[in-house]
Amino acid sequence: MTSYHDDIDAIRALKEHNGASWDAINPESVARMRAQNRFRTGLEIAQYTADIMRRDMAEYDADSSVYTQSLGVWHGFIGQQKLISIKKHLKSTNKRYLYLSGWMVAALRSEFGPLPDQSMHEKTAVPALIEELYTFLRQADARELDLLFTQLDDARAAGDETAVDFIQSQIDNHETHVVPIIADIDAGFGNPEATYLLAKKMIEAGACAIQIENQVSDEKQCGHQDGKVTVPHEDFIAKINAVRYAFLELGIDNGVIVARTDSLGAGLTQKLAVTHEPGDLGDRYNAFLDVEEISQDELGNGDVVIKRDGRLLRPKRLASNLYQFRPGTGEERCVLDCITSLRNGADLLWIETEKPHVEQIAGMVDAIRAEIPNAKLVYNNSPSFNWTLNFRQQAYDLLVEQGADVSAYDRADLMSVAYDGTELAQLADEKIRTFQRDGSARAGIFHHLITLPTYHTAALSTDDLAKGYFGDEGMLAYVKGVQRREIREGIATVKHQNMAGSDIGDNHKEYFAGDAALKAGGQHNTMNQFG
Repeated sequence: MTSYHDDIDAIRALKEHNGASWDAINPESVARMRAQNRFRTGLEIAQYTADIMRRDMAEYDADSSVYTQSLGVWHGFIGQQKLISIKKHLKSTNKRYLYLSGWMVAALRSEFGPLPDQSMHEKTAVPALIEELYTFLRQADARELDLLFTQLDDARAAGDETAVDFIQSQIDNHETHVVPIIADIDAGFGNPEATYLLAKKMIEAGACAIQIENQVSDEKQCGHQDGKVTVPHEDFIAKINAVRYAFLELGIDNGVIVARTDSLGAGLTQKLAVTHEPGDLGDRYNAFLDVEEISQDELGNGDVVIKRDGRLLRPKRLASNLYQFRPGTGEERCVLDCITSLRNGADLLWIETEKPHVEQIAGMVDAIRAEIPNAKLVYNNSPSFNWTLNFRQQAYDLLVEQGADVSAYDRADLMSVAYDGTELAQLADEKIRTFQRDGSARAGIFHHLITLPTYHTAALSTDDLAKGYFGDEGMLAYVKGVQRREIREGIATVKHQNMAGSDIGDNHKEYFAGDAALKAGGQHNTMNQFG
């Protein structure tokens, strides 16, 4: 941030240059407004956050214990409150990002209403949410600095020079709430030109990292649902190139591309890959197809065949005109997808798995790193996993492997509350607690995210309030469950007028109109009840 005092001096000189017509302009007020508006464009944000991500990636390469994290958010206010909470509890936003989930855009931000994660929502909703998130994060900066400015004025009025110096130091060293957003572009919403155009809008809104997946755009499915259809590598590379061109055109030369493969759970392809010679990329893609050898005489009307090693092979084609891969080839296809993406412009990988298992992930990453030693993952700590069941089963299997007596447990019923206090449950919970640390150390996971956490927390907290308020607790449900906790735990929203910018507006009115300003924060404002 430009030095606060340097800005005051610069505006004072500008004021003198413009003469008496600028007499009402207070240089320190201008400096405050400039400090509160550090980022003036989305491209400034994209460059600032791209630099952060690149630094964090280099630090992770040197030390895998310094991984990064994010939570998925679906509204600017939710993202803002997350960063305010991080600063309050952890004192720094370092290594903490935001994730923009295509699933939540579809479910919560489409004009059609709730939609499944199948790229049916308006693609313009994605850059609109990025812009909204950064608007709210910048407002969090403005609010926090406004509170510091008020404290500075009070300290000056009291003649407390020690407090003045301390508060001024906080202003000069203010840490912004603006952090990197990893933004989901799904499968690109169309052909490579459509991908490029949308990527530009996302970057202009502030995105420094764009995640794209290797599914067919018009058949796209949520990574944790069935029916996923992948594309040949050359098709996916064209979209990676489209995103890179968008970054370069806009001057974000170090923008980050996250290449996601859904091959672990995708058993289908829409088309065969083009191949020119045995062993090339197209031939390797086609080699995973489920085929049957046939003779010339067995060719049927409309059959599609592949010739390999002098044999005629007929890929098994479904009634949907899709081709299927051989069962059990998912991990091998994931590895090839990842290596190919990194060799063709991607910076980070995303492997969508069916369960959170460190060794399964590590097995694939080991194979990738044999070719690309610094390969790194973005990993979805997904709410689509039943974490309790998965890790209790992993704990059960570990105990069996260690020769422990597991006769007290029914592996098929480990979700039962009856097991909550057991040794097995405690072991499982500890493995969940250390999953991010373990995954980053063993499986190359640079960034851990949860795609949909705030979708679930919003539903859970609303259920708690509705149950009590409309039941016997009445107003006590809100007071005890919400407001009293806000007051005692220092949640910023308890002063919701301040959170929405009322005090900032009052200060601006005073800048503009002086003593004639009509302000909302006077003695009759009920927010004063909160201190």
